[in-house]
Amino acid sequence: MKTAIIVLSDPKNGSEESLGRVFNALATAYDFKSAGKDVSILFLGTGTRWPETLAQDDHPAHNLFNEVADKIEGISCACADVFGANTSGFDLIRDNAAPKTTGLPSLSKLQDQGFNILTF
Repeated sequence: MKTAIIVLSDPKNGSEESLGRVFNALATAYDFKSAGKDVSILFLGTGTRWPETLAQDDHPAHNLFNEVADKIEGISCACADVFGANTSGFDLIRDNAAPKTTGLPSLSKLQDQGFNILTF
């Protein structure tokens, strides 16, 4: 079984809900990784802003982020463009060539590859 974890929450709104969503996404990835299961993390929408925030040493989810950083598949290219995310150091995903965009991850392709998709 393979699982793709999609992070959509926005760190800029500063809410506990946003932090709770990304924290639980990372914790879920850690759980799957620890169990030896195939798991991938993708950042889409305003969630493309999270990697830069999570990379800060003083962020409460920083250590958890580091534990699963090897499971980050990448960041949606078009979403990063739209929401002005800093994508340095991460792969940009462009599988879904939606018209007039630089491309987004293809959830259909992930499903075809046998991934269960979880969104946070």
